[in-house]
Parts: sequence; structure tokens; C-alpha cells
Amino acid sequence: MRNGHRLGRRFGWLWAAYGTSALGTWLAFGAFPLIAVQVLHAGPAQVAALASAGAAVGAAVAVPLGPWVEFRRKRPVLVGTDLVRFAALLTIPAAFALGVLSFVQLLLVSVVVAAADITFRAASGAYLKTLVPAGDLLVANARFESTAWTTTIIGPPLGGAAIGLLGPVATVVADAVSYLLSALGIRATGGGEPRPERREATRLRAGDLLDGWRYILADATLRPLFFNTALFNGLVMAADALLAVLMLGRLGFEPWQYGLAFAAPSIGGLLGSRLARPLVTRFGQHRVLVVSGALRALWLVGLAFVGPGAGGLLLVMGVELGLIFCCGVFNPVCATYRLERTATGRIARTLSAWTVTTKASTALLTAVWGVLGGLLGPRTAIGLAGVLLLATPLLLPRRAAAPLAEPPAEPLAETESARSRA
Repeated sequence: MRNGHRLGRRFGWLWAAYGTSALGTWLAFGAFPLIAVQVLHAGPAQVAALASAGAAVGAAVAVPLGPWVEFRRKRPVLVGTDLVRFAALLTIPAAFALGVLSFVQLLLVSVVVAAADITFRAASGAYLKTLVPAGDLLVANARFESTAWTTTIIGPPLGGAAIGLLGPVATVVADAVSYLLSALGIRATGGGEPRPERREATRLRAGDLLDGWRYILADATLRPLFFNTALFNGLVMAADALLAVLMLGRLGFEPWQYGLAFAAPSIGGLLGSRLARPLVTRFGQHRVLVVSGALRALWLVGLAFVGPGAGGLLLVMGVELGLIFCCGVFNPVCATYRLERTATGRIARTLSAWTVTTKASTALLTAVWGVLGGLLGPRTAIGLAGVLLLATPLLLPRRAAAPLAEPPAEPLAETESARSRA
């Protein structure tokens, strides 16, 4: 692999589609809670339910979609989930314009979007593995990671300005349009796609729902990484929720200062993702995975010591910069490692199970830490999350895995019967 590595026109369209939808998502960051509070006059319990229940129910709805996606061509699934998200989000401004917007509608849309997100991720991983050579997977994942952090830097400030000028519903429109543009971009990738493996039975069986988890738990290297990412993500998100309470409440930071404390350090994610491939080239995939995975666990405990004023703001920014930089290195290496360790015919089920578990554990730990924050105080609860996070490197793979033996790929088929099965 070399600098300026080209992955072809088809990947370019997929990359552009990803960047467009990611920017739309960050432009609308926080729009649903703001709509609930400012438009529907919802209370804290309803806002919390919107954040946690929507994601949890969406994850549950997505469980049967992983096996369903596995045996269908992935590009139509990607386009379809983008269009579902476009249509679902567009109902919000439509209902607002008609004066019939309700909290129940917000909750239902959040469930649909969450389920579509999980399904899209499951299909996109499988599609990417057919789109680029195996040796270029890290390059592709690093580009996705750098794009994610770039949109994190620019999206919320632009979205905040748009909300201030036009209101939160306007950013929901922007998010909806971004999914439409993403669907058009994915449609433009064109080309053939390997025929999914055939199933002996056409109907989905109850046991099929657990196939992704079975595959993960049976693999000696995927299993610890699975538990590591679920626990890490859950604890970090739980602590971030309490940090918002601490900074915006007791410590008296302004909302723009709170936003700056997370937007500016995202530069670390951009730098880390750019370094991922050179580091793997020099030190090897397994070493970079373990070292970056261990280093990212060291930072969170520092947030327990945040104080008021400029010093406290700089402390948060420094901790977040270190944490996000390590995640920027780890995430594309982990995504590539996971794709390489998963058989092509099982990627959608595996990624679906992985994402469902991560979202469910995040919702659960956020709820638990909310209770702990009420009992112990947010600072103590953040510190507890940071201490527990120090143990997560024990769940990283201890040795490099042997290459996964893949069965020979079937030739591409573009017959009408193949299209009907897609």
C-alpha cells in the first residue's frame, strides 16, 4: 500500500455517500431532544426515554434483519435503508408544518432510524468486502474513520448555527436530504455484486436470529474483542452523559464551551485515523490493535477531576483529545480485523449482532450510570466508569489470529433470477 492509494470509482461513490450522510447526522445532532423540549414541551423523563428507548427498541427491531440481509444483495439493501431513513425523518417537518407533531411520532421515528442504522451497517460491511481487495480494507476503513471525525468537527457547529437561525426542525430536513443523497451515491456505484449464498429454507427460523452471536462467540479472537468494544463504548457514553450534567450544571459551563470541549478534540480522531495504516505497516496489525486499544482505556478517569473555569475546560479537551486520538487509530484497525476474521457469507449477521449488542449495552450502562450519578454524584460515577475502563484491555485478543480460510468466491451473476433473489 502506498500514499495516495486509489480504491476506484465505485469506492469513491460509496465514500462520498458515507460522508454526506455522516455530515447530515452531525448537522442534526441533538435536534430530537431540542424538538421535544422546545416544540413539544417534554420533560426530562420523556427526553431520556427518547434517547435510550428509541435506540434500544430500534436494536431489538433490527435483530431479525441481520439474517434477512445476509442472503440478499447488499447494494439494494443500502439504498433501501437510506430511503427508509429519508422518508421517516421527513415526516417530522411535515407533521410540524401541519401542527400535528407529537412525542409518540418522535419516538417512532427514532426507532425506525435506529433499526435502519444497524441494518445499513451490517450490509455496508459485507458490501465493502466485495468492493475493495482484502489488502485495501484498512485503507478504506481509515478513510471512513477520518471522514467521521471530520464531520464531527464541522457538523455540530454548523448545525447549532442553523438551529439558532431556523430552529431544530430545519436540521432534521438537512439530515433527511443527506440520506437521499447517500442513496443516490450508493446507487451510482454500479457494477456487479457476488451472489449471496443460497439457503436451504426460504423462511427465517428462530435459530437464525442467533447466528451472528454464535459466530462471534465461537471465534477465539473475535469473542474478546466483541466484549471489549461493547463494554468500552457503553462506559464512555455513560460517562459522557454524566459529564454533560456536571459541566452544564454544577460547574456552570456555557453550552458553547461544552460543545467546544468535544468538537475541537475530534481533530485527534482525524490524525489517528491517518496514522492507522502507517502504524500497521510498520508494527503489524495485532500490535497496533492491542496497544491502541489499551491506551484508549487510560483517559476517561481524568474527567473525574474536571473543575470550573478555563483550567477545567482545558482538562476536558486534553482528556478527550487523547481518548479520541487512540480511538482514531483503533477503530479502523478493529473494523478491518473484524472483516478479515469473518467469513464473507456471515458478515451481515455478525455485524448486525455486534452493533445490536453495542447499542443495547450502551443504553443499559447509560441508564445504570444515571442511577449511580443520582446516588453517588456525577463526579464519583464518572470516576467509577474510568476505573472500570482500565480493565477493558484484558479483553483484547492476546495473540495474532491465523488467516481465515475463505471458500472460493462464486462468479458474478446478473441474471433476472439472481436479481429476483436480491
